[in-house]
Amino acid sequence: MIDVAKIKSQFPIFSGKHGLNSLIYLDNAATTQKPMVVLERLQQFYSYQYASIHRGIYQLAHQATAYYEAARHKTASFLNAENHDEVVFCKSTTEALNMVAQGLKSRIKAGDEILTTALEHHANYLPWQILCKQTGASFRVAPIKPDGTLDLNTLQTMISGNTKVLALTHISNTLGTINPVQEIISMARQRGCLVVLDAAQSIAFDKIDVQTLDCDFLAFSGHKIFGPTGIGVLYGKLGALNELQPYQYGGAMIVEVTQQESTFKQAPHGLEAGTPPIAEAIALGSALDFVTEIGLNKIKHHGQSLSEYAKERLRTIPEIRLEGPLRDTGGIISFHLDGIHPHDIATILGDQGIAVRAGHHCCQPLMQALGIIGTTRASFSIYNNEDDIDQLVEALRTVKKIMS
Repeated sequence: MIDVAKIKSQFPIFSGKHGLNSLIYLDNAATTQKPMVVLERLQQFYSYQYASIHRGIYQLAHQATAYYEAARHKTASFLNAENHDEVVFCKSTTEALNMVAQGLKSRIKAGDEILTTALEHHANYLPWQILCKQTGASFRVAPIKPDGTLDLNTLQTMISGNTKVLALTHISNTLGTINPVQEIISMARQRGCLVVLDAAQSIAFDKIDVQTLDCDFLAFSGHKIFGPTGIGVLYGKLGALNELQPYQYGGAMIVEVTQQESTFKQAPHGLEAGTPPIAEAIALGSALDFVTEIGLNKIKHHGQSLSEYAKERLRTIPEIRLEGPLRDTGGIISFHLDGIHPHDIATILGDQGIAVRAGHHCCQPLMQALGIIGTTRASFSIYNNEDDIDQLVEALRTVKKIMS
């Protein structure tokens, strides 16, 4: 069990009033709120420790570099990476996935296949679709079953000797579906294709061990795990990272530049062109410390418990229809209220101080597969409790009355 009241007290945003009532924040799949330890670390660095890194030879620059590289070590340890050089800092999950897709461009050709799934966020769909258009490779999408889970039998048959990349999400940002990634990666290994894992939703929900998973690449965003925006992580096996063609070119990544030729550093620095998100990486380290202290096993249990409680309570409203798996979802629930548009639901809930998300959730192919235009989504985190869900349910009853 986690002490929700104690944790919530560490988030300044919950100390004030928002709308008619105190804020009930149920949009954690989009982004998480920030604890004081993260906010204070940002302020401390910008106020007293700020300098550009890696090239300055004065003490302040040395110190800033040490903080930045310490964050890299901390992130590698958090993921149980074999080597801290397997962690590349970038701005987001989206940039990390584009970095991989464009970095593989010279290795993909007509006749090759890129395989993804119908569950994907656009960030793990569009880069591969575009790569196939650029190279002439085939873009293939593994289907889902009516309950919102992957059809593993079909997926297995779709992984062929021509499949060069399998890109999939760990947890669906819309349905909360938890993919059996260990099993799926084992399938891919039998065919020798690269595996790219989108961990944006799972990074703050469950312990990730990249050595056990054996994925080639993994991406996540700091803002999904109580860190700042503008910082993302691309993990990659060192050999796989060093085979990527750089996504961007500029300062910091070079060994030597002449009028005729340029040479570049090995990973990770060879993939980090320009001034990196220094403060954000350092504050991400504080966020990782924060969740480690709470305990990811406790966080996972809390999120699953809230999901199960929410499903039970939502079913007390006959007009509610849930999308996705009945059980074992990653702290995310999508639903419909018959005859009422998701945007209308979210607007009325927002007027009552309850923050949810409505729409297609950057998953239009998933909406098409489900035959719907969108959903209302509630997603839970460590500062939510059963009382938040009870208030959500009562507010949905109000929505019914207003819109009837």
